Amino acid sequence: MARAPDKRIEQAKEMYLQGRKLVEIASQLNLPEGTVRRWKCTHKWDNERSDKKSERSESKKSKKKKAAESEVDQVIENPELTDKQRLFCIYYIRSFNATKAYQKAYGCSYENAMQNGSRMLRNDKVKEEIIRLKQNRLNQELLSEEDIFQKYMDIAFSDITDYVKFGTEKVPVMTMYGPAQVQDPKTGKKKTLTETVNIIHFRDSSEVDGSIISEVKHGKNGSSIKLADRMKALQWLADHMNLGTEEQRARIAQMKAQTDKLTGNNQEIEDLDDIEGEIYGSGE
Repeated sequence: MARAPDKRIEQAKEMYLQGRKLVEIASQLNLPEGTVRRWKCTHKWDNERSDKKSERSESKKSKKKKAAESEVDQVIENPELTDKQRLFCIYYIRSFNATKAYQKAYGCSYENAMQNGSRMLRNDKVKEEIIRLKQNRLNQELLSEEDIFQKYMDIAFSDITDYVKFGTEKVPVMTMYGPAQVQDPKTGKKKTLTETVNIIHFRDSSEVDGSIISEVKHGKNGSSIKLADRMKALQWLADHMNLGTEEQRARIAQMKAQTDKLTGNNQEIEDLDDIEGEIYGSGE
């Protein structure tokens, strides 16, 4: 009489296909790990697991492609935006960086993009379109490995000037009675006395990628802003280069070259050397 099939084999297989480790399966079913491992090889569970992974991967790619097409279609259908403004919206929703989005859309210098990117975000029609695109993304729950990799890139190569504006400006010299007044030697008329001071201004929260900010403080000693740890992000990128696309890897190499050129020091950011090794060495 044929022996009835062991129901535990199907239970173990189902758990394995769900991504559970062999040691966990063995522990839960009160079996030796070697037994579960033998079942895995005998019944070729890996083949089915690979098929499921492939299906999930294709599903993710298809969903992301459809979402990207939806974003483009949505922007193109908006008659209230110019072609450049439409491009800006599409680029902005992918990086949440107004400077980068403006530079890509208008093909201008970084300095020009810094000045006009934030201004573009204050355009009511552009702002409305970006809000719609953001909501569309949230509704579709898009978060791929490339998205995660891009976020770490944004942190690693973040620019503080995207968040604060600093420099000098002339301000009135204040007395207890208000702005100090002096006589203009040329005209004989009174004028406000001014002095040059150092200034720091935070950019409006609607103009920046808040996910890269780890802390904002406001106290008796003034206000401060702290970005996410760049060195940790660089290390994460070095450890996960296989998750990045070819374009993302190339951008990292380009950023490193630009950093080395500006600093004249190839060792300034040690982790970038690891990243370059991944790109040109054993990386995919």
